[in-house]
Amino acid sequence: MHKNRKTSIIGIIITIVILTVIVIVSNIKIEDVSYVESGIGKLVIPIQNGLTYLKNWISGNQNFFTDISKLSEENETLKQKNRELEQALRELEIIKSENATLKEYVNLKDKYTDYNTIPAYVIQKDISNYSDTIIINIGSKEGIEVNMPVISDQGLVGHVISVTDTTSKVQTIIDTANTMSCVITTSRDMMIARGTLNQDSTLKATFIPTEATILEGDKVETSGLGGIYPKGIHIGTIKQVVNTKNITDRYAMIETAVDFSKLETVLVIK
Repeated sequence: MHKNRKTSIIGIIITIVILTVIVIVSNIKIEDVSYVESGIGKLVIPIQNGLTYLKNWISGNQNFFTDISKLSEENETLKQKNRELEQALRELEIIKSENATLKEYVNLKDKYTDYNTIPAYVIQKDISNYSDTIIINIGSKEGIEVNMPVISDQGLVGHVISVTDTTSKVQTIIDTANTMSCVITTSRDMMIARGTLNQDSTLKATFIPTEATILEGDKVETSGLGGIYPKGIHIGTIKQVVNTKNITDRYAMIETAVDFSKLETVLVIK
């Protein structure tokens, strides 16, 4: 009897609760529900947006690092291709230089067919105010001897002053210790020329005959006298005539045909 009464009370309580909920729900206005939903939305949407941004950021960074890896590989490939192109360019320049040298040798040979010559490279230059010599890459093994004349495509270079088995030292015509007999090509007037202290491409011509007519632009060549240089090798051009009070002291400046600063290949006349 007591148990049945207790069960009835519980049932009544449950019924009251259910009825209360129904009453509350039935009395809630639509705008109140919207307000609650709006409040929840304001709370949830920023979180949702944050999660979406985080997802996109992670995804974007994955793509970024993937792109960086690809760019690094492509960069290394381009570097390798650049190295290969640079190497090919260097080889091309070497071939071009060798071809130019061979062409110069051929031109020299064709130009000086009257002489028995040996081609050579300039391997060292010793230039100062008091001397101007070069070293070439042939010596006694090739039959080179002291006092043999040395020429280039432009004209006279100098003569051999010392020899080893594989090299030779050449005293150039612009060396102040080098003196030679020369002649004006047109008038055939003779004079003596030697190197100067201050100008590497200039010779000073003295002992000009008093009756000689010498003009700027006149060509000068070897006279064949002196026992070293053959006759008729081009030396240079008169660029200045200096007259003095005493005509016997006048002199001329000769600009050499050879540019000694750029001299690379020569022929030794045997």
